[in-house]
Amino acid sequence: MGHKVHPVGFRVGIIRGWDAKWYADKHYVNYLQEDLKIRKAIRSMYPEAGVSQVEIDRQANNVTLTIHTARPGILIGRGGQRVDEMRNTLEKLIEKKIQLNIREVQQPELDAFLVARSVADQMERRVAYRRAMKQSLLRTIQAGAKGMRIRCAGRLDGAEIARKVIMHEGRVPLHTIRADVDYGLTEAHTVMGRIGVKVWIYKGDILPEKEETEAAEVAATAPAPAAETKPPAEAVHVAAPEGTTTAPEAAVIEAKPVEQPTPVEEKPRPVRRAPRPRATPSETTGETAAASTEEKPKTTTRRITRPKAATAEGQPKTATRRAPRTAAKAKEVKAEETTEKPAVTPESVDKQGEGNATT
Repeated sequence: MGHKVHPVGFRVGIIRGWDAKWYADKHYVNYLQEDLKIRKAIRSMYPEAGVSQVEIDRQANNVTLTIHTARPGILIGRGGQRVDEMRNTLEKLIEKKIQLNIREVQQPELDAFLVARSVADQMERRVAYRRAMKQSLLRTIQAGAKGMRIRCAGRLDGAEIARKVIMHEGRVPLHTIRADVDYGLTEAHTVMGRIGVKVWIYKGDILPEKEETEAAEVAATAPAPAAETKPPAEAVHVAAPEGTTTAPEAAVIEAKPVEQPTPVEEKPRPVRRAPRPRATPSETTGETAAASTEEKPKTTTRRITRPKAATAEGQPKTATRRAPRTAAKAKEVKAEETTEKPAVTPESVDKQGEGNATT
């Protein structure tokens, strides 16, 4: 079996107050029965007034009633006529003097008991229960509630087997004490039997703003803390060396050093140098090529050249470094070769033919 705690009683004394404010040692039972009679009489006398809460405050033999209603005009009447009638009726009921205070409920859509009572009234007029539940749910959310849950149980639609239907929207944190959750329970008296209607409405969290404001005011009005006065430093007498004339017993004040937090020695972190990039032969151009020539001596490459015929003076030419040959120079060389070759005579041709034949 579930252990359900009343949402209102669970928060009494924390974010909600008591509906009955009085204390009694000997007459506790009598006062409790009087409170029940007063609440029952008010709601039975004016069922259409929309009475949601009745607060009772007792002081000695005087009883003060504060009635919260959605329709204060019905309770007051013309010129306060109904107020006098109600007061006389309640005084005869409990035989004590009563003072009435009537307060209007500003938003009936956010009062759990009034919402449940409106759904029950529609069911008594044979309105579809689902339609009544959905409409009340929509109105409450539009009024500003953060969550709502409504539950109807009984012979819904006149069914022979009782059942329950629950509709909810938003969130209703029942275990959060600071959450302002309102709870209402009522019954619809239909032809087929009674149908219970329960409503939970979550309006938001109630935070201790008063305590915070009071603490801020106290801190503002409190005197500012005086500056820290250091204790008088100890007087130290310094003895003068022999043979010197000093003032008699001059007191030297030694100031105590202020304790400073010892700095934490940080270990030096090793610095890692990035590796030098290795330059490829293709990349060494411009400044890098010049730098390399300055740093290292340039190795001379010797090129072997074939000896040529002596010049007119009879000295061989020295080996010189030649530039790459071009197509134009190649043509010139061919022309020189053609000029150097001796002309072929017909006699030499006959000799070559004879030699070939003999061979």
